[in-house]
Order: sequence, then structure tokens, then C-alpha cells
Amino acid sequence: MSSGQMRAVEAASFESGHITAARAMARAAQATIAAIEGHWPAFAAAPGRARVLCGPGNNGGDGFVVARLLVERGWSVEVFALGHTRDAAGAAGQARAACPVPILTLTQETEVPVAGCDLYVDALFGIGLTRPLEGLARIWATALAEGAQHRAAVDIPSGLCADSGRWLSAGLTGHRPPPADLTVTFHAPKLGHLLAEGPDLCGVLVVADIGVRDLSDAAIVQRVRAPDGALLDRLLRRGQGGDHKFGHGHALVLSGGVGRTGAARLSAQAALRVGAGLVTLGAPGSALMECAAQLTAVMLRRCDDGAALTDLLTDARLSAICLGPGLGLGARAEGLLEATLQSGRPLVLDADALTMIAARPSLFDGLHAGCLLTPHGGEFARLFPDLAADLQDPAVAGPAFSRIEAVQQAARRAGCTVLLKGRDTVIAGPDGAAHLHAAVGPDAAPWLATAGSGDVLAGLITGLLAMGVDGIDAARTAAWLHAAAARNFGPGLIAEDLPGAIPAVLRDLSDGNVT
Repeated sequence: MSSGQMRAVEAASFESGHITAARAMARAAQATIAAIEGHWPAFAAAPGRARVLCGPGNNGGDGFVVARLLVERGWSVEVFALGHTRDAAGAAGQARAACPVPILTLTQETEVPVAGCDLYVDALFGIGLTRPLEGLARIWATALAEGAQHRAAVDIPSGLCADSGRWLSAGLTGHRPPPADLTVTFHAPKLGHLLAEGPDLCGVLVVADIGVRDLSDAAIVQRVRAPDGALLDRLLRRGQGGDHKFGHGHALVLSGGVGRTGAARLSAQAALRVGAGLVTLGAPGSALMECAAQLTAVMLRRCDDGAALTDLLTDARLSAICLGPGLGLGARAEGLLEATLQSGRPLVLDADALTMIAARPSLFDGLHAGCLLTPHGGEFARLFPDLAADLQDPAVAGPAFSRIEAVQQAARRAGCTVLLKGRDTVIAGPDGAAHLHAAVGPDAAPWLATAGSGDVLAGLITGLLAMGVDGIDAARTAAWLHAAAARNFGPGLIAEDLPGAIPAVLRDLSDGNVT
């Protein structure tokens, strides 16, 4: 969720009497201590020396309570605060007053030997920070963090935008605090924990329940989870499509020429594995023998140009198309793209198809609601250079421009669904609905950083579209399956392994072994 949503959740909980601010602060501090002891078990048995840096708001209040709880557990604790924390009011002021050790107010002249600390707790600024970490705050946050063996952040590392995952720098140069080893946040992950630099700067992320209640109808950005309900039933063919192959859709994947068919073959195999009843690979005549030597269950059709594709698409049973992986550029590719767009079929556009669209604005104008664009970062920059430039500009203030906003704007411009690939994959529709698949922490799938992985993803989406799944659902389900298959396979994965790893994931879903 966003920082604004979290503040609204807290305000509604406090106003309704569901929980008091002081009680929420106490629970946040208790959860932080539990996370510290869980992450570093030795600290539970042998307390050490800790330094806690507190800010002026409720994040600082959490820090003062953390300091008190550490003292009660036998830690040697030093508590530091910036000058204006003396003015802290409400629950934060009460927490400061109850701190059992002296609070050293930091100034430019303060001298503190910073080395030799076992644990540094960053409770300086929380999710509401909208300006760069600068001046004394930056100096001391950096010095105290560098002097500690272990670093924990309360809610979010100070200086990280909670809405974009970008470091708020305003062009500042020089040192910034080293990353946290552990970040403890409350109620739900914030977007900044999952996007851009967030996962690297937060370390291990622990989400703790502190008793606030979400009264909103729905989050603006949905986190991608394992498929369930009717979507899962369709994926597992429970009462869907009958017992005939045509009842489960027919996907068409278009290939490049001889020597360039591998990417399309990966897409076609993925479409078949995910559940499409039939998959046809359309290749030029020169490449048919190459494809036939590699494929068995995937059917082959000759497709030399746009006119041949138009003839092929007179078969109304072809229910979804994938164009781009290994396609190449030139007259044939452009003819195929034009014919595909004119067909109005559900359509995944990837790789070379995206390059052609970026180069020819008239092709961009041909996009329709049934299209689904799957760019990586470089392709996104070619399609939407201004949005990519905004993401590259220094984050001057928060909320900073995020990948989610970039993809939402791109989807509105294109009038179709856009999936921006990456560790933090973002999916958005033209109506602004957005989904985030963050392959971080226990959901990480680093083995997907391999050639051909994106072609498999395009095929998974195409297969789901062929089965009748709508664009957003097809994109988010494919992103989840893609990462789950990689995690199941593990190290040594290459793209050819991914389609064959899908059945095991589907079995786990069928058996209820996935949460």
C-alpha cells in the first residue's frame, strides 16, 4: 500500500477507537524487538550495545519505546535525537518522556565515538518523509549506521521514498547511510519496500500486525498473489471448456526466420503447458524444417507475410496471438504486426514487435484494448521515453515518481494492458488498475535473469488469453506462475526448463500447497 493509504488506515483506526496511537506505538516497538531477536537469535541470549536514532514524529516515538524495551532486556543503549524532537507531542512525546536513558541531542558540534556498536536502530523518519535526508540528519544517520555491525530500520530506512522505492537525493552527492539488514514495517508492505531500490536498502522485510484496521474497500495497487477462485478453476480446468481441446483455446505464436525460431518456440511451449488446448507456431517456409525438428505437440503452419497471416486468421478458433519473440525486423515483421493489429484478437506484443511500434507511431495508434505489451526496461524507454526519463531523474521529493505511476500512464496512453518486466514487475490496465509482482525476499526468483525467460512469460500470457482469461488476470497469473516455476526449479535454471516446470506448480495449486 502507499504511505497515504497507511496514514488513512491509522487515522481511521484511532478515530474509531479501535486502537489508540500509544497502543499502536507500543505494539510496533514490541514487534521490532521480536524481529531483531528473530533475525539475530544471539541477541536474545546475549544483549549487546545498541544505538537508537529517533526523529520528531511517531517513527521517533517507536524508537523511544524500542530503546526502553532494549534496556529492559539488559542492553546497553544510547539514544540520540535531533533537536526538534523535544517538541514531540501526543504518543511520541509520551514515549520520549518515558525513555529510561538520557537522550543526547545531536548538533554539528556533538562528538560521539561511533565505532563498536552491535546494533543501530533507525527510527529517524518513517513513511511520511517527502524530502531528502540532508544536513545533520544525513550526517548522523550515516555515521551511526556505519559504526554498527548490524542495522535495523523501523518502518522504512530513513531517506527511502515509501511510495516509489527511490532514494530521495535532490542531487546530493557524498555518503548516504548503508542499507539496513532488517526492516520492520507495520500492517502491510509499502510500495517503497518492494519497488526500485527498496528491496536492496531494506534488507530482510518483516511485516508486523499492530492492530490497526483497514477500512478501505480496496487498495489502489494490488499485490500479485497465487491465483484462486474462478481464475484458479479455469487454470486447473475445473468445469471449464469441456473435454475437447478447442474448448480451451487455440494460441498462435509467430516466429522469425531460420536460425531465429528459438524464442517463439519457447513461447509456444509455455502457452501449451499453461493450458491452451492447441498451439500453432506460424513460421516462414524457410524455417519450417528447423521448427519441425524441435517441436512435437505444437503444430506448425507456414506464414510468410502479412497476407498469409490474414488468411490464417480466417479460422475464428485462433483465439489469441503472440508476436515479437525472435521475430526480427523488416518488411515481413511489419506486415505480420499490421495484420495482427487489424485482426482485433487478444494479442501479446513483446520484443521485436515493441521495437517496431516504438519506431513507427502509426503502429502505436493501432493498439487496441485486447493488446498486452510486455516490455523490459529498455523497450519501455523506447516506447515511452518521457516516462522512462522521469524514472531516471533524481528523486527530489516524495512521493517520488514510481514504476507504478509510469506503467499506469503508459497503459492509459496505449489504451491497453502494459506489463513492465523486472524484479518488481508492474502490470496496469488503461483504467488505472495496477498490480505489483515483487519477486523479493522469500518470493525472489533470481534465476529468471537468463536469456529466453521473457519469451516464456509472453507464452504463458498468450496461453491464458487463448483460454479466455482477460488481460490483467492473464498478466498477473503468468507473472506469478513464471516466478513460482523458477523457484521450484532453483539454481541452474535456463529458459528451456521453465515450460516443463509449470505442471509441478499447477499440481501444488491443485493440492492447496501454495499460499
